[in-house]
Amino acid sequence: SFIGEESVAAGEGSILTDNPTWIIDPIDGTTNFVHRFPFVAVSIGFVVNKKIEFGIVYSCIEDKMYTARKGKGAFCNGQKLQVSGQEDITKSLLVTELGSNRDPEVIKIILSNMERLLSIPIHG
Repeated sequence: SFIGEESVAAGEGSILTDNPTWIIDPIDGTTNFVHRFPFVAVSIGFVVNKKIEFGIVYSCIEDKMYTARKGKGAFCNGQKLQVSGQEDITKSLLVTELGSNRDPEVIKIILSNMERLLSIPIHG
């Protein structure tokens, strides 16, 4: 099976089943792309029994290929990635995506979540 982000965004229905399924977003960061903001990628995932098996993200502008496989780790251009090990949230950097949904209820939830995050003394 295939699920394409662009077709779902256009209103086509999509149901994730237990069947092996490719999930593809050919322009991940469409708004960035439209505004010539250089954070755009091609994202591909493969799911079996509704569980992700592996994913690939190609950051076009940076020419970086991110790959990850369940139980095998994540890589950038073939080099193993790892988390920083930082456990103190006050030393972390907050990066967020607000999304494109402008429904008042969705906005209320997003702003509530942001308020909780911003009450923590974090960077960013």
